[in-house]
Amino acid sequence: MWMSDTQKIGAAFTGSGTFFLFLGLMFFFDRALILMGNILLLLGITVLLGPTKTFTFFAKKEKLKGTAAFIVGLAFIIARWPMIGFVVECYGLLLLFKDFFGVLVGFIGSIPIVGPYIEGPLARITGTGRVLPV
Repeated sequence: MWMSDTQKIGAAFTGSGTFFLFLGLMFFFDRALILMGNILLLLGITVLLGPTKTFTFFAKKEKLKGTAAFIVGLAFIIARWPMIGFVVECYGLLLLFKDFFGVLVGFIGSIPIVGPYIEGPLARITGTGRVLPV
């Protein structure tokens, strides 16, 4: 397999964190579930990439705005304002991971039958459509 055992554990933590964030959203912004999701998500990314690569990812100059928004959102959630904190965190995550949207749109476009129908609107929304050289 191309993932080590440590990276598999990191992927499991990341998936669990995403699940808990979704559950916290479904239970009307439950503060404890959202906090657990954030902790697992950050722990999973750290275990998956390694501490050094994780720090350099979050500390890049072009990602500082997203990192700051994520931390401020986390502070809002800790301060018992989960709705505002979740919105600010989502904005921070969008800024942090906007480079991966092109890969995601390409992957979704390769799904049989429904992929081409979903790829078009997603490419327009994210701005990652195929551009022909002129």
